Amino acid sequence: MHIPKGDTAELTLVTFEEALAAANTPNPDYDIEKWIYAPNFYSEYRYILGTRGKNPLICVGINPSTAEPGNLDNTLKSVERIALGNGFDSFIMFNVYAQRATNPDAMEKQMNPLLHKENLAAFRYVLSISSKPAIWAAWGAIIEKRGYLAQCVRDMAEVGMEYDASWYCAGAVTKKGHPHHPLYLRKDEKLKTFDVASYLECV
Repeated sequence: MHIPKGDTAELTLVTFEEALAAANTPNPDYDIEKWIYAPNFYSEYRYILGTRGKNPLICVGINPSTAEPGNLDNTLKSVERIALGNGFDSFIMFNVYAQRATNPDAMEKQMNPLLHKENLAAFRYVLSISSKPAIWAAWGAIIEKRGYLAQCVRDMAEVGMEYDASWYCAGAVTKKGHPHHPLYLRKDEKLKTFDVASYLECV
């Protein structure tokens, strides 16, 4: 379990640029040739966690939990399985909001603008890895937990347009149109196009 110790505004954040530099530096705890992990230590927030490749599937959940390189939780195991099963050579787990919390109900009530800014910097980076980035919307109805989360997705959608990114979902959407969470999907689940612009008009 990870319960936030307090609001992220109380922290001195590592910028994504700093976190990326550290993630590309040899680390005794894991193989940086296989994993990308920023920040490269367990903390109250996480920008990205994934495997390295030329054609990653970028999965977007709501917020990070306890996963680390070599210690994936069930959500990340499902993400990796779906990515490889759909022809991608790697995966990157990204999140609408970077605060780490096992229970989304424990997320901070107000968005930290600085954390969101650095999270968007991380998003730009993961989009830049591919010539045609593929984003898997996978946040489920949890997006309703905090009012600021939908705005975070809107900002991400704008960034995605700059990189000509394609959006996908997997499994059935909810009655309100929220894309399915990665858990409880079939092992051979195929991605399908997700109209993020139309979705954002309704949330």
